[in-house]
Amino acid sequence: MGMTMTQKILAQHAGLESVRAGQLIQAKLDLVLGNDITTPVAINEFEAAGFDKVFDKSRIAMVMDHFAPNKDIKSATQCKQCRTFARKFGIDHYYDVGAMGIEHALLPEKGLVAPGETVIGADSHTCTYGALGAFSTGVGSTDLGAAMAAGQTWFKVPSAIRVNLTGKLGPYVSGKDVILTLIGMIGVDGARYQSLEFTGPGVKELTIYDRLTISNMAIEAGGKNGIFPVDDVTRAYVEGRVDRPWTAFEADPDAEYERTVEIDLSKVECTVAWPHLPENAHSAREGKDIAIDQIVIGSCTNGQLPDIAAAAAILKGRHLAPGVRGIVIPATQSVYKESIRLGYIDIFVDAGCIVSTPTCGPCLGGYMGILAAGERCVSTTNRNFVGRMGHVDSEVYLASPAVAAASGVAGHICHPDEL
Repeated sequence: MGMTMTQKILAQHAGLESVRAGQLIQAKLDLVLGNDITTPVAINEFEAAGFDKVFDKSRIAMVMDHFAPNKDIKSATQCKQCRTFARKFGIDHYYDVGAMGIEHALLPEKGLVAPGETVIGADSHTCTYGALGAFSTGVGSTDLGAAMAAGQTWFKVPSAIRVNLTGKLGPYVSGKDVILTLIGMIGVDGARYQSLEFTGPGVKELTIYDRLTISNMAIEAGGKNGIFPVDDVTRAYVEGRVDRPWTAFEADPDAEYERTVEIDLSKVECTVAWPHLPENAHSAREGKDIAIDQIVIGSCTNGQLPDIAAAAAILKGRHLAPGVRGIVIPATQSVYKESIRLGYIDIFVDAGCIVSTPTCGPCLGGYMGILAAGERCVSTTNRNFVGRMGHVDSEVYLASPAVAAASGVAGHICHPDEL
């Protein structure tokens, strides 16, 4: 029996000719990632185990993005612990205020992930890098601590679901709408510990940023990872970013899949996930009676330049509805700088929004946009669980940047063409 893309990558990193779903393997790692919340726990475990060196200082990345710039003494202490560890071991890829970005946007931008590589991170949305044809997945902080020392970890080889994409996206529709549609179809546990492997002629119609968004939210369907084939779109993105050899893996023609899900991109609508699960998918046109208090545009899911551009196109010459707060968070310093150059920041400020330094902030209820009881937010983030962005009686509606911006102008959930 043939292997899927994910299985081929894992086999290669385990030094095996083949692997099968359910098999336990030990695989070498190309990159190990932590952030300011998860790395301190990993450091504690690293030290408790008596480790005195890291496996490769060029293959560890630490990004201070969740509570940085620090919001309080505790978050400052966590960042200091990471900073001290990075200096002690000479970690090459340590990113702090002024240089950091939201980790899952920053690492691809910096060329730290390439096709065919294996990446773990102590953050569930590490599955983002499947957009580049890599195997990437989230782990716990204890696993991160061990991996920083050993450069390898164990996996149970996942089975796979094939998502066959056909057609082309319509106006205002993006990768965020595709993944919300898919999660609405299969549920938040529909791909539990499985690889979501995207195939079909529709793949070439998706930008690399659409793919990053889709792969990022594979975990919201329970997936172990999401992964796209390596094509000209992938190659164009990594060219000039990745300066080392890499390998593109392809699924075998007889690879085994648990099932195939068909999605015609031309039929995907602007989609919003109602509270309190990403599977609660609805058309944006159903939201006229849902008044909102806040919009958030940014995050590791939708803070890239095309996301910022989509929101700016909606907000240009318009203003947020009375009583609506708008928060825009470019995902990296590079995105922020280009947004300034292109005039997007002026558009946001003129529309009544604030623009923040890169941070995860409001996505996890950290800071920069916490909701009070009874408040509603349309957000381009990736989770809308109870209390995710603040009070347990607040509500988060997940949407694309275009829908979030349109909703901010309308004062209620709104399809962009209804403005």
